[in-house]
Amino acid sequence: MNTLTKRATVYFDPLLHKALRIQAAETDRSISDLVNEAVRLSLAEDMEDIAAFSERADEPDLSFEDVLKDLQQRGKI
Repeated sequence: MNTLTKRATVYFDPLLHKALRIQAAETDRSISDLVNEAVRLSLAEDMEDIAAFSERADEPDLSFEDVLKDLQQRGKI
């Protein structure tokens, strides 16, 4: 175990834990490896979302009502 790792207690839904145990066994990886990978992927996705929001920060806001009216005028709804 890496001395830089941190230990945490995480409580899983029983069915989710069962799925993790099965996946860990089938892939010859630990549950910790699987959870760490999932968290990394989730954080990377969050960073992509933040970047997309930043890129679009100067775009005008549209109200939901305006979007519905536009869809209706174009025959989409």
